[in-house]
Amino acid sequence: MDFMASRKDILLGRLREGEPLSGGQQFQLTLMLAVPAILAQLSSVLMQYIDSAMVGRLGANPSASVGLVSTSTWILYGFGMAVITGFSVQVAHACGAKDFARARRILREGLLGTLLFGLLLGVAGVAISGPLPRWLGGDAVIQADASAYFRIFSAFLPVSVTGYVASAMLQASGNMKVPSIIYVSMCALDVVFNYIFIYLLDMGVEGAAWGTGVAETLTSVFVVWYVCTRPEELRITGERGSFLPRQETIRTALGITGPLWLQNIVMRGAHVMSTLIVAPLGPVAIAANAFAITAESFCYMPGYGLEEAATTLIGQSLGARRKDVARRFAWTTIGMAVAIMSLLAVAMFFFSAQLMGLLSNDPDVVSLGARVLRIEAFAEAFYAVSIVGFGVCAGAGDTLIPTCLNFGSMWLIRIGLALVLTPKYGLPGYWIAMCIELNIRGILFLLYVRGGRWSRKTLATT
Repeated sequence: MDFMASRKDILLGRLREGEPLSGGQQFQLTLMLAVPAILAQLSSVLMQYIDSAMVGRLGANPSASVGLVSTSTWILYGFGMAVITGFSVQVAHACGAKDFARARRILREGLLGTLLFGLLLGVAGVAISGPLPRWLGGDAVIQADASAYFRIFSAFLPVSVTGYVASAMLQASGNMKVPSIIYVSMCALDVVFNYIFIYLLDMGVEGAAWGTGVAETLTSVFVVWYVCTRPEELRITGERGSFLPRQETIRTALGITGPLWLQNIVMRGAHVMSTLIVAPLGPVAIAANAFAITAESFCYMPGYGLEEAATTLIGQSLGARRKDVARRFAWTTIGMAVAIMSLLAVAMFFFSAQLMGLLSNDPDVVSLGARVLRIEAFAEAFYAVSIVGFGVCAGAGDTLIPTCLNFGSMWLIRIGLALVLTPKYGLPGYWIAMCIELNIRGILFLLYVRGGRWSRKTLATT
């Protein structure tokens, strides 16, 4: 691992210094950044599996209560992650330009800015937690648990998003190893605290929210300490400087974050709309839908790991004024994602029942979830293109057009088809709509990345 770290630092140094990188060296660097990021994504997926499996053993109604508000938790997380990206992309560009003083300044400002925004999100989430399950059309029997889960989740948001921005800063500087270790540790802690709160303290659905929240808090405190005191590029201990974000930092962050907020409303809003479409099908369909989404995440989590690697590599390449290298990294990361997710899609198709069986012991939920997973297997290759394609654009700070692509794809194609197919075919009808939409979205991103407009985007360097 030390050899890999030193090799990665050598290759990143060549990138920043403007020295040539062969195709093999670019592949090596992509792999060195992607593997830890994929491990981090795997641990995140395992946390979802752990929560879902532990709650799933309580029955269909508790499972449905978590599934009902899951899309709403994604919305709050999405707003936080947009702010995080607004700061971390600036760090990637600064590191690529070897301006580490600017990277440390953005780190300070990003930590405080994200914490304050997390407080706003947390307060908003707690405020709407009571009526939210009713707004989403959930059955009366699951509304109380759904409300409690969302309220506890929201209360932990300020700390969790601050930890995530610290991890994102490390990734932007090229350090993928430490964030991956942190996420794996978070996963282990989640198992321990979930067991304590759900079973030993007999807190049920609320215990799942408490277990995850405590695990995220402990790891967030550690990663903030680490990023402030350990890495040479970002260490701010012993250095004077204000944590209050400067106007130019906020302006540049908003140029990236604004479209991402719009995307969050577009994408997560569409997921909420999907919940409204699925909710009338009953608790079994709600639970099967939520568990199938969790099961599918094992297939697409390598794509999100490669998305993070792409954002770092593109950001540092453009920060070093190396557009040709950035374009090659774009195709390398997209190609790797397509290959990996296609292989996993084959496994998901043949082992869908086993994946669902890990999450629920309800035969109706398992059968319905396995059926829709087999439908989704035919979307994973082009889904990979859209995931990593967005990471490529985000690394360049180009988020507006990709957001528009997502908007048209989600609302016009997925929701439009779902409104027609779900009432006629039930939950499989919704997943057929999703499969068609993901393929079309992947084609749109393939054409956009090929056009190269994203590589001409520049960020402020003051």
